[in-house]
Amino acid sequence: MEPITPAEPVLESLRTIEGQIRECFGRVVYSHKTHEKCADILQSMLSSVKTCQIVLSAMIVGGFVSTILGTGPIGSIIGIIISTTLLVMNALLKNYDLGGMIQKHKQTASDLWLIREKYLSLLTDIKAGLKSTEEICSNRDALNNELYSIYSGAPNTNSRAYRKAQEALKINQELTFSDSEIDVFLPKELRRT
Repeated sequence: MEPITPAEPVLESLRTIEGQIRECFGRVVYSHKTHEKCADILQSMLSSVKTCQIVLSAMIVGGFVSTILGTGPIGSIIGIIISTTLLVMNALLKNYDLGGMIQKHKQTASDLWLIREKYLSLLTDIKAGLKSTEEICSNRDALNNELYSIYSGAPNTNSRAYRKAQEALKINQELTFSDSEIDVFLPKELRRT
């Protein structure tokens, strides 16, 4: 067995710290994408609700107009049923501020994006050997505190949004770029291909 040189324990502890930071980075990537997908789901739901309210309102007006034009009690009954449906729908939705929830998810995603980029920069600095172990740990702890602040005010997500985030990240590879894709955005002097 070969003796361990003094540099090996330092490298091993740095790998351990890097492993933890990579794990945190992965969780933030998923949280960011999940909040984006949650906002998308709620936006779709809000759009459907608004469309349904408009359609029901139009049907109510149509029912009352037909009553005035002489359809008799059938037009009135249909109008009452549709009016009651709209009333129940509005009563159920009055406690849900879908627009506000959408905005909270978008803000959380935006805040998490910044943390994600900070983790990526920290991992880059580690790989490039630009920071001491103490600096790395200090940056990691600061990022954990920032994350705590974001998560403590973040709205809850759901399993549907998480599944959509998984699909976006694993299957559609929404955060993955080839060198040639990145090169399109860069000046010639910075291109790799």
